[in-house]
Amino acid sequence: MESAQPVSESKVDRWQRSRQKAFKAVPDEGRTITYLGKKFHVYPETFWPFLDSQPLVRNFRIVPGESVLDVGTGSGVIAVFACYGQAGRVLALDINPAAVRSASRNAHEHGFDGIMEVRRSDLFEAVGDEQFDVITANLPFRNKTAPDVVARSQWDTDFQTNTRFFREVGKHLKPGGRIYFSHSNFGAVDVVERLAAEAGFSVELLASSVPGEAEERQFYAFLFQRASPA
Repeated sequence: MESAQPVSESKVDRWQRSRQKAFKAVPDEGRTITYLGKKFHVYPETFWPFLDSQPLVRNFRIVPGESVLDVGTGSGVIAVFACYGQAGRVLALDINPAAVRSASRNAHEHGFDGIMEVRRSDLFEAVGDEQFDVITANLPFRNKTAPDVVARSQWDTDFQTNTRFFREVGKHLKPGGRIYFSHSNFGAVDVVERLAAEAGFSVELLASSVPGEAEERQFYAFLFQRASPA
């Protein structure tokens, strides 16, 4: 797949910085965000539910009873929707303590305490040797220096998080498993496709958002599966 024409970096920078300020400005008691008709609570410094994950959430498929690992869960939206998709077990991970707090609350408020577990983890560090039928990920899209944990939800210093993800994800995926992965036209699409291919996965563009008249940003959902032997 050819990358879309890049959006002006300065415009994206301004937009992302404004979002980071908004994440930090949430009152201590948190605030409620409506996402695809459902309510999610976010505490300060948590990445809000947003358009970026919608192509994935609208198009990923969970076979009832499957196990799901959600990496970079943020407020827990993808993990919660996996529960609504009848997953048998969902493990949600995030390095940000505020995100862990938000996702834990949302698991409870949506009634999924018995299905969804939230752990603080730098990628797969807290997973051990566990394997899953499905892995979902909404990682930072851009190779840009992140000065704090809030910026890390949007920027990936030297693309280290994405590189580690593809280096390590295979050992946590069951045979025949699949990965659903969010990205965008202002991110490093070509690099993500290369990293996935180098890790032995086939790459399929599953879905994309349709930009509005005044909206240049576009979001993608990719499906990665282990490539068949030649």
